[in-house]
Amino acid sequence: MLVLCLSFAVAILDQATKYLVRSHLRVGERIPVIPSVFDLSYVRNTGAAWGLMAGLNDWLVVLSVVMLVVIIVFRRTFIVDAVLQRVAMGLMIGGIAGNLIDRLRLSYVVDFLDFYWGTHHFPAFNVADASICTGVGLYALSQFLMARAERSGALPAGQPTD
Repeated sequence: MLVLCLSFAVAILDQATKYLVRSHLRVGERIPVIPSVFDLSYVRNTGAAWGLMAGLNDWLVVLSVVMLVVIIVFRRTFIVDAVLQRVAMGLMIGGIAGNLIDRLRLSYVVDFLDFYWGTHHFPAFNVADASICTGVGLYALSQFLMARAERSGALPAGQPTD
């Protein structure tokens, strides 16, 4: 239930924030939030992360659907019943779904969180992107913690740490 609730919450928050951006900003418009560090900026991303594979929306739709199916169908293979892994899975599913909704409805993904420092600029991203990255990071952390606990003898192999 945690995975399902978190997935829906992420997808809804992602779509709500993107709706606000589309409603209040023109493409390319910037609103400084923290001067010289962070702006809200409406970007239409036709590719994947950092604009890679730009213009390949159909392939990115297929990839998103395949990833969702793989995560859901094989969840018991790589997810143990640990809270940290369920949170990671919910974040990943919600993020993939949020960007997939954009790709299907708009043929691009709305990005708007724009961080930079001087001439160094991080590509704009959105709630879905942040959720996917956080989910992957939490999954990696949970795997590390479980392996460490197994090596120390604190847990039998494959047992959750939380």
